[in-house]
Amino acid sequence: MLRFRPALIAFGLIAAGSGLGGCATVAATPDSPAARQALNARVFDTVWSDTQRRYYDPGLHGLDWDASRQTYRPRALEADDADELYAVLRDMLGELKDQHANAQSPASVINRELTRTRRAVLGLSMTPENDGVWKIEDIREGSVADEARLERGWALVAMNGEPWRPDLILTDGVPVILTLRDQTGRLSDLTLTPRVMDPIPLFTTSWANHDTAVLRIEAFEPGLGDWLAATLEQLPPETDLVLDLRGNPGGRLAEAEAVLSCFLPRGQAWAVQRFRGREPEVMQVDGDCGDRDTPFDNDLVVLVGPGSRSAAELTPAALQEAGRAVVIGERTPGVVLISQETRLPDGGKLSLSRADFLTHGGRRLEGNGVVPDIAAPTSLDQRRAGVDPGLDAAIGALRMSAVAGTTMTRR
Repeated sequence: MLRFRPALIAFGLIAAGSGLGGCATVAATPDSPAARQALNARVFDTVWSDTQRRYYDPGLHGLDWDASRQTYRPRALEADDADELYAVLRDMLGELKDQHANAQSPASVINRELTRTRRAVLGLSMTPENDGVWKIEDIREGSVADEARLERGWALVAMNGEPWRPDLILTDGVPVILTLRDQTGRLSDLTLTPRVMDPIPLFTTSWANHDTAVLRIEAFEPGLGDWLAATLEQLPPETDLVLDLRGNPGGRLAEAEAVLSCFLPRGQAWAVQRFRGREPEVMQVDGDCGDRDTPFDNDLVVLVGPGSRSAAELTPAALQEAGRAVVIGERTPGVVLISQETRLPDGGKLSLSRADFLTHGGRRLEGNGVVPDIAAPTSLDQRRAGVDPGLDAAIGALRMSAVAGTTMTRR
């Protein structure tokens, strides 16, 4: 199944957008050096050949993929365990400069499946950096990391003196020592004790005022389309809407299409997919929003920011380009290629971009992102103080529209 696959890794948060369900089947640990090397070879060769045959850009962005094989295969075969092997695979795939190209070890796959459960967390979400460290992308309110006043943009250099890995599982009450690098480059050690927290609900509704509903979507996960349709059906007729996609790392393409079906008319073109070896495919709204005969037509604001990725970029871009919504917040990072995951011989997974995306108007969002109609940057200090400039700007824009007696949209 094609889906948006963000590079966001949750460290005791929600790996929203992972799209996994059920239990992973992990191959047994090799019982000899020769068996380890043979398994390493099978995994490496699968990753290398699948990338050569299936990556959306047949030219691999100009890379000499044969030379990459000569460079990385010996290192992969010499790996003593899965951690070392997947570090080599990530180095090789990193040459593509594509955040959707990624190899996850069997342990990482299992850890992703735990992210929707009650468990011990620190409350950090992170993205990988080129130097092997991880940048803090977001901090969960009320978590250990929030109480310790960690900052977005800091780098996690090590945990307990060792490089942090996405497959590490924390234990309630057992302290860990984080080596952090702040924006000035200063290194410091901080001891934090994980504690058990419930997973963040994926979809929630709140009220900014008596006639403005705020729908917070953490990820484009299964059930979103049905939830949105049911929620819209229950809203009072004059309700205006704020769709909050900030910090949303994406998810399933089908759920993005379901969201658009609630706001755009059936048959409207909204994007173009470009696949390898195929003609471009124009995507049109072809679903229904529950039992609605017509799309939801009240004023609509979409909130976005640096943590809005993949489906959380393509969706506001389509609504913005169609003149159906006003986009408010901060520019998104431009990570919108469609990826597909395949199982590797040892139980790990390979994620590769299989298609490029353009808006229906011809804009390429990959590397460019969505530029808001109204800029409303929000600092971590403002969030901690309970100040939300993005939401305030959304409410202000809706109020001005109501006072003027006009519609915010540009249809």
